Amino acid sequence: MSISIVRLGTPRKPGEGLRVGTVRRPPRGVPKALYSEQDWYDVWFPNLAPSADTMKLGRNAGSDAQWELFARKYKAEMAAPEARHDLELLAALSHSTDFSVGCYCENEQRCHRSILRQLLAECGAKIIGEANEPADKPEHSLTTGRQKDA
Repeated sequence: MSISIVRLGTPRKPGEGLRVGTVRRPPRGVPKALYSEQDWYDVWFPNLAPSADTMKLGRNAGSDAQWELFARKYKAEMAAPEARHDLELLAALSHSTDFSVGCYCENEQRCHRSILRQLLAECGAKIIGEANEPADKPEHSLTTGRQKDA
């Protein structure tokens, strides 16, 4: 039993379980009925996505210093009681069921899911897979290139 951290829209791996989209917005141009079928996500959970303003910082981060500013702001958002409870819930569930959480970004190292991985681990989550594994390409593309969203 564990959590996998994934790129939404990529083919599911065996044992991945329920796919949770920790993104601010659903995939554009994709009918809701196809979210799961096309491997975007089974459940949308924007609670753990960066706020719109914070997401803009991450999306526009061109330097390590700008990325660190994004990371600090996102971590501050995730320190709020509601977000902390959500993280703790997912961490606890990782010990009794398989599921995955993810985002559209191609590069996990410049995506909020790299920080989410760290925060879940700090809450005691059982996480499988490495943060630096190459991302699969989505089988379906979004109409507006939203894979670059943080």
